[in-house]
Amino acid sequence: MYIDQITIKNYRNYDHLNLQFENKINVIIGENAQGKTNLMEAIYVLAMAKSHRTSKDKDLIRWDQSFAKVEGQFENRNGPFHMEVVFSNKGKKVKVNHIEKKRLSDYIGTCNIIMFAPEDLNLVKGSPQVRRRFLDMEMGQIHSIYLYHLSQYHKVLKQRNQWLKDVSQKKQKLDITMLEVMTEQLTESASHVIHKRFAFIEKLQQWAQPIHKEISRGKETLEVNYIPSLDVSYEMDLSTLKIKLEADFHRLRENELRRGSTLIGPHRDDLQFLVNGRDIHTFGSQGQQRTTALSIKLAEIELIYEKIGEYPILLLDDVLSELDDHRQSHLLNTIQGKVQTFVTTTSVEGIDHKTLREAQMYHVDYGKINRGR
Repeated sequence: MYIDQITIKNYRNYDHLNLQFENKINVIIGENAQGKTNLMEAIYVLAMAKSHRTSKDKDLIRWDQSFAKVEGQFENRNGPFHMEVVFSNKGKKVKVNHIEKKRLSDYIGTCNIIMFAPEDLNLVKGSPQVRRRFLDMEMGQIHSIYLYHLSQYHKVLKQRNQWLKDVSQKKQKLDITMLEVMTEQLTESASHVIHKRFAFIEKLQQWAQPIHKEISRGKETLEVNYIPSLDVSYEMDLSTLKIKLEADFHRLRENELRRGSTLIGPHRDDLQFLVNGRDIHTFGSQGQQRTTALSIKLAEIELIYEKIGEYPILLLDDVLSELDDHRQSHLLNTIQGKVQTFVTTTSVEGIDHKTLREAQMYHVDYGKINRGR
């Protein structure tokens, strides 16, 4: 899978841009604040219909403009296809082959993409929210049904939290039947989300373990655990998970009513990374944390290939400068010749690898991009 061409209109600092890409390594070179990351973000947005940098779509629209548009021509094993996303004051619209998709779950996954940026190191050392977002973004690309259940879960969760808050503040009369209906809807979606997450993490670890061991030169063993907010395990089937959720919500009812919030569920879950049995969020060195983040990203590439039969597009946004020579070489050796990759950097000086010497270069200067060596 690869992107052949992108057209951008009124996006961030780009007025209008049309670029063709090679199905290999594409290096975008330029000083800071020239638009390198904006281009990478536009490619990501085209695949995911949202930014990895902001939750506010209006931030993507060029100053003093009413809309932003990104469209691209792609190729996969089934042939060419076209994707388009438009942001405006009325919201966003997405299209595949010029046909509008009303549900994002019907759009996301058409193009598979992996982003690796310096902030992705927060996957290990950041907050649980960062790790939940990682799960949701990556799983949504390969399981449209996961996106559906996750969307339903957050919709009911928002309603239930508001109701609990209103009851706790005496703005709403306590209606146990109403609470039970919302809880039933919540447990239905939550059980599907948790079940899919367990399966995903189990598969992710299978790929990440040997990669991590190789990068660490056989000195470290990585373990990835899904840490749910209630006592459940990956052996449980959907019906067992739902029964457990229902029992725990019943047990916590008085506490939730008093505190005005939903106390358990996928929105409170986390991931744990152990290296040689030690939690590296707390005890790991910076090198171990970076090796783990790199291992997870490389594992994602293989996991997506296993699931859909094609490699995803890889975006490396200013990440090579964050990796030492050994990790750089391992990353570039892994992707060479099989993954269309976009790399942003201020300079290729000091990165001595044949993959980059054979790459297509693009030079960015104040929102203008020129192709050349």
